[in-house]
Amino acid sequence: MTVIKINAITVEPDSGDELARRFAARAGAIDDRDGFEGFELLKPTDDRTVWLVVTRWRDEESFQAWVSSPAFAHGHRSEAERAGGEAPRPVGVHSELWSYTIAGGSAG
Repeated sequence: MTVIKINAITVEPDSGDELARRFAARAGAIDDRDGFEGFELLKPTDDRTVWLVVTRWRDEESFQAWVSSPAFAHGHRSEAERAGGEAPRPVGVHSELWSYTIAGGSAG
């Protein structure tokens, strides 16, 4: 059964574009992970400062395997850190991880 993980990231009002740039810099990094089904970064269309990172996984075990993998730690390091430099200032000021399964819907 598909599991949906949503990371709700609160950013400073002027930091959203930097969050999007950082995600774009590592686009596709988890595409080949076993059980990974998809990813979206959702930008608010109003004055909210919470961005949503939505991932879909075949099951909870697939998600947990990714979180405990070296690839997870590597993917969450900045470009500068991967090159041996200093970590940039975090963009997010708070985040929460939400977990859902699909309870209904339509094919569209």
